This record gives sequence, structure tokens and C-alpha cells, in this order.
Amino acid sequence: MSEKEMADDLVTDEQNSQIIRKTLVKKLIAFIQLYALYIIIFGELGPGGGFQGGVILGSSIIIYILIFGLEEGRKRISQKASDLFSSTGALIYGGVGLLAILFGGHFLQYSALPLGEPAVANHYGIMAVEIGIGITVAATMIILFCEMIGRD
Repeated sequence: MSEKEMADDLVTDEQNSQIIRKTLVKKLIAFIQLYALYIIIFGELGPGGGFQGGVILGSSIIIYILIFGLEEGRKRISQKASDLFSSTGALIYGGVGLLAILFGGHFLQYSALPLGEPAVANHYGIMAVEIGIGITVAATMIILFCEMIGRD
């Protein structure tokens, strides 16, 4: 086998490997994100929560960017969108706390929320805060990663 044929085989193997990686990542990202949402939503009932689920959710986008590149990743989630998500998550967290104060409780005293029984209000209040934290953490991870790799 000549050197040219060996070089052609290596290029072909690298192209096939890249295709397999891209296909695999496209298939896995949906499952990673679904697992992240599970961790965020059911975090108050067991291990996990907003921070852990947000890290997993942000990592799924970072994996996409690592395989497909920053430009392609920014087509999926722009700088403006990630900034908006970061702010929205913090707004949800603070908003739940302020709503508790408005309805006569302390900051983040979920049982003061007007959602029926105190146990139900507590459940929904914690869930809202966990979602807010998850959104903020995921967006912040994406922003930090894109800023670090986007610099020349």
C-alpha cells in the first residue's frame, strides 16, 4: 500500500469518525436535556435540583458546541437568548420571593403563596425557584464557555 493510499484511508476514517460523532451527539443531546429537566423538576423530592439540572442542561449545549463549533452553536442559542435566559431565571427566583412577601410571608416563604393549602403552595413555590435556578445556571455556563472559546 502506497503512502497516498494510506493517507486517503486516514482521511476517510477521520471523516467517518466525525460523521459518527455528530450523529451520536445529535441523538444524545435530547436525552441529556430530558434528564436535566427531570433533575430540575423533581429536585425538591430527592437528590438534584436547579443547580445540578442547570449544569447538565448547560453541558448539553456545550457538548453541541464542542462537536459542531461555536458558530453553529450560536445558531441554536444566540448571545442575546442566553443573556435573556440568565436574567429570566434570576427574575423567577426573586419574583417568587417577592410574591411571598406581598402575601404576608417572609422572602421565599412558599407557604404564604396563594395557591391553596400551604403544602401545595410550598411544593409549587419550590418548583418555581428550582426552575429559575436551573435556567440561570444553564445560561451562565453557556455564556462563560462561549466567552472563553470565542476570544482570539
